Amino acid sequence: MEKKRKPTYLDFDKEQYPWKPEIDYRKRPEAYRVGKGEQGVLICEPYKSEIGQHWRFKTPEIALRSSAQIFEQFITYLRADDFVGADMSRKFLQMGYTRARRYANYKGGKKYDKDNDYAQLERGTGELLKAEAAAIFYEKWKAAESDPLYTAMKKDWKKRLG
Repeated sequence: MEKKRKPTYLDFDKEQYPWKPEIDYRKRPEAYRVGKGEQGVLICEPYKSEIGQHWRFKTPEIALRSSAQIFEQFITYLRADDFVGADMSRKFLQMGYTRARRYANYKGGKKYDKDNDYAQLERGTGELLKAEAAAIFYEKWKAAESDPLYTAMKKDWKKRLG
């Protein structure tokens, strides 16, 4: 029997989450943790506000413009030796991919039916344009993730701070 999956936010423990909204991560970069995937992306200020204002994926054209702006921010943060900003930019690019894929896979981006014990909804009911937007973000996300300077900075950061 397959184990029923539920959204992770149902059992979310805010106190144990390493990213805190009250921390200014530019002033206290040592408090930042890389984490897995997109963790902390919607919390870490001032980067959330700086990058998030450009994050859009409604159409492929919008995704193209958005991902280019965020990738440019990524490069700017790298040049300024600001790993936190670069990593947050990478997370926004990754989130552009994952969120657009969610809307491509599920109508309205809803994966779970909260009125039916969070049963997973039917896949393949989403919007085709969102799949194109996801592909655009995917390309920029992978370009950021494979950047040699970013890769070296991330390795060093994780070794020193986590």
